[in-house]
Amino acid sequence: MVTGMRPPVEVSVFLLSLLGPGVLFTMNKIPALQEPLPILGMGMFVLGSVLLLLILTVQPKTKVDPLFYVFAEFTINCMVGLTNALEQDGFISGFMDFYLKMGEPHLGTAYAVMMSYWEVVHVILLLTVIHRMFTGKSYRSLALLWAGSSIANEIVVIPGVVIGKYGSNIRPAFWRNVLFFLVPFWAASQLFRRPKQMPVVTADKIAAEQKKSLLSRPADLLLSLLLLGAMAFFVFRGFVVLDCPLDACFTYIYQYEPYLKDPVGFPRIMMLVYFFYAVPLVGILLYGLNIPGCSWMLDWTIFFAGAMAQTQWCHIGASLHSRTSFTYRAPADKRWPVITLNVLLAIVPALLALRCRTNPAYFMKPVPKGQTNDDKKKN
Repeated sequence: MVTGMRPPVEVSVFLLSLLGPGVLFTMNKIPALQEPLPILGMGMFVLGSVLLLLILTVQPKTKVDPLFYVFAEFTINCMVGLTNALEQDGFISGFMDFYLKMGEPHLGTAYAVMMSYWEVVHVILLLTVIHRMFTGKSYRSLALLWAGSSIANEIVVIPGVVIGKYGSNIRPAFWRNVLFFLVPFWAASQLFRRPKQMPVVTADKIAAEQKKSLLSRPADLLLSLLLLGAMAFFVFRGFVVLDCPLDACFTYIYQYEPYLKDPVGFPRIMMLVYFFYAVPLVGILLYGLNIPGCSWMLDWTIFFAGAMAQTQWCHIGASLHSRTSFTYRAPADKRWPVITLNVLLAIVPALLALRCRTNPAYFMKPVPKGQTNDDKKKN
């Protein structure tokens, strides 16, 4: 734990993150810096400079969690994303014009704008994690929430750009996304390996909870049904974007969610990610919800909740945004049923994570008798 730092570390990181928009504004005034390679070079230079500054600023003799530097660097990237969203929707100007032309043209799409607005959530999570890290409080769960959201973001954006209509116009600056894709995987692997703090529950209470059948746990029964429904919807929409010839698929994509065929590529990739990755993961979570003692549920439900919240925010917002061609926007007469279904896909994983965290006895391993609920143990 680091003490005696003034100002607080999270405030320092936030102030450093403002360098990103500042550099963009400066580059927008200097034509020599607006070519593809200088854009990539300046981006990497800023990230490297901030990393060096952080290493020199944080007390050298103090042991600092390496994840701190990851969270700090991503905070800078988040502020750049938020700048993009504000400029694309006309709230500010003079920052991103050159970058959209010579850096990452896809950032002007509705999906990317909604993705950029989501960076507000990332900034709040990251600064909170940094604050808790330097005050000796637990931050593992919040960091896993960020990791799930960040990985889901890049796992859709990178292939979406490559296979979508912007695939023929990829600039060098785009490839920095590979770094922002790989680092969260490393961060998540570090977080998953670390022991989690869990309240110690008496053996009798754990045994009583784990003896209950699914019918005796109405909340879990409802969540199981909702997860099964989500799996079915994931599979159905996967068939839709794979051009399934069934009448139901044809009707859905033309009358309910035409955004799925938007040539930007992001919605198609998202549905395929759901089909190939979310479906098996939900199946595993269903297993953990019905088999007692699966303590890994407390981590994976948070990770999954972060991923679903991020992707569904982008998907819903982009299907309604004015930057999406009218042809691909959600039809007015079918809008609310479609929005409701998509909102449920974001809410159900969050409810599952909340259920696991608020009453974890069903997912815990039995503990020796005599321990009290006030004690803590590493599980």
